[in-house]
Amino acid sequence: PWEFGELIKKLRENVPGAENVVFSTHCQNDLGLATANSLAGALNGARQLECTINGIGERAGNASLEEIVMSLALKGGTHFSGGPGSGKLHTAINPVYITPTSKMVAEYTGMKCQPHKAIVGANAFQHESGIHQDGMIKDKSTYEIMTPESIGLMRGESQSGAGIVLGKHSGRNAVGTRLRELGYDLNMDKLNAVFKRFKEVAEKKKGGLDDDDLESLVSDQAGSVNELWRVTGLQTTTGLSGIPTATVKMMGPDALERYISATGTGPVDAVYKAIDQIMGVSVVLESYSMNSVNEGIEALASTRVVIVPTIDGPHDSAVMDAQTSQLREKKFSGSGSDTDIITSSARAYVSALNKLLTWKIRRMANEAEEADTTGTKGAVAVEGEPPSVVVS
Repeated sequence: PWEFGELIKKLRENVPGAENVVFSTHCQNDLGLATANSLAGALNGARQLECTINGIGERAGNASLEEIVMSLALKGGTHFSGGPGSGKLHTAINPVYITPTSKMVAEYTGMKCQPHKAIVGANAFQHESGIHQDGMIKDKSTYEIMTPESIGLMRGESQSGAGIVLGKHSGRNAVGTRLRELGYDLNMDKLNAVFKRFKEVAEKKKGGLDDDDLESLVSDQAGSVNELWRVTGLQTTTGLSGIPTATVKMMGPDALERYISATGTGPVDAVYKAIDQIMGVSVVLESYSMNSVNEGIEALASTRVVIVPTIDGPHDSAVMDAQTSQLREKKFSGSGSDTDIITSSARAYVSALNKLLTWKIRRMANEAEEADTTGTKGAVAVEGEPPSVVVS
């Protein structure tokens, strides 16, 4: 750029009658310096800068109109002294039409902009890095020299109004901020659980997670508050000629990992049978449903199951119906989400089973308390020690 600027300056100072003509630049982008060369020309007296929308043109393209226009809009009044006139440069272009014009040219020519293209690229005003998102939430000028609205890109309240794309580089602050905007005011423990699950899914899902994905993860973690068992490994094989087989590894409340293989009528059935054997439960799967949270091959799958313990089984859950006064088996539901439908199904099933086991533990504790009619809750007298009263 300094070489090109000196060329314009030399011509203006040495060509007879140069003060009566308008010097023009027409810069190619062979080295990615077309915009810089054009601005260097303007700094040294050129007053016509030839450029193209989206920088399209022969070979490597030409100087980009949107880059030149916004550079002059932001810095033209302060950084171009030294040439003829006042040194305050501007254009007659209204920048709010930059985005729609760029899209129109891309559509008509069939030449799409690269996502990281300055100003008009799809990622120009999006922030996935955790440190960027934190800065944008606090002050948008931290990372944006101009607003997307100034070039006709209406960001509104989407993406937290700050171009935040929730992906694998996002931090806890960005995830928590978006959840609050969606109406989820989670305490720190719940937020940590959702954020941990968010990072696991974001590592596998390209393009980031949208609001529907995030809400699905909140539902997915709703059953993890009293998580007794969790799936730590999962592998399935299935096909037209083979027997569906699943190998499942789980960690229990004793922090020991156990794994087992099982076969079934399908991969999900095989996984569920393996989980039943590891956890030692006997239940009936009353309902199973799955839907896609959004569209596309990398869509997040959301699974919901309802289970009922088998009658007279080890985890019988008969309760009295308040309306009919009849005994009925209590139902437990669970939800799970993942980009893998088998993993999503396993998470939902384990979530429901954890609810069953937690309920059973509380019930047994209550029954033990009710059976203690002495009021001493199992206390025994110690010979030689006087009775004492402890007030809590």
